Amino acid sequence: MLYGLKQASYQWNAKLSAALIHKGFEQSKFDPSLFTTGNGASFIVILVYVDDILITSSSLTLIQDLKSFLDSEFKIKDLGSLGYFLGIEAHMNTSGLNICQRKYALDILEEPGFLNCKPVATPMVPGQRLTKENGSSLSDAAPYRRLVGRLLYLMATRPDLTYATQQLSQFVDSPTSEHMSAAHRVLCYIKGAPGQGLLYPANSSI
Repeated sequence: MLYGLKQASYQWNAKLSAALIHKGFEQSKFDPSLFTTGNGASFIVILVYVDDILITSSSLTLIQDLKSFLDSEFKIKDLGSLGYFLGIEAHMNTSGLNICQRKYALDILEEPGFLNCKPVATPMVPGQRLTKENGSSLSDAAPYRRLVGRLLYLMATRPDLTYATQQLSQFVDSPTSEHMSAAHRVLCYIKGAPGQGLLYPANSSI
C-alpha cells in the first residue's frame, strides 16, 4: 500500500512506468506521462496523470488486453469510454470527436462572479494595446495571476483565446487595473460559448 506515504505519487509512477516499459512500451522523452508501443493497426497510446490512465488505440482487442494486464498488476477500476479527463470533456459520435472544457470554463466564470455577465463578441477590444504604464497597480495581484493561469489551461481546447491570453500573461509580475479589465473582457467572451471546443472529424486523415 503506497497511499499516505510522502513519496506515494513518485513510488506509484515509478512502479507503473516500470511495468509498462517491461510490457514493451516506450516512455516519451518529451512527456514522461506518455507511453506508446506498436505501429499502424497495433499502435496503442497511454497517458498517465497520477492514478488516472487514458488508453487509446484503433484496436479494441489491444485496449482490452492492456486493461487486463493493468488490472492483474494494480487492480484498476475501468471507467469505460472517455468522457472526462483532466478537466477536458470528450464526446464522440458519427461526426467525430469533440473535446471541450465547458465545466472548467464555467468554473472560471463563477469564481470572480461572471456567470451572469453580458457576453461580448471578441476576447479583446479591437485595436487595444496593453502596456505596463496604463491603469493603477492592483493591491493584490494573486487573483489576476490565478485567472491568467486558468486561461492558459483553457487554451488546450480554445485556440481562439491564445492571443488575448498571451497578451495578459506579459503582465503577471505587476498587473494593473487595465490588465484586469482586459482579463474580465475575456471572461465575457467565454460566457458567449462556454462549451466551444475542438472537433476532430471522423472522416479526417488523422
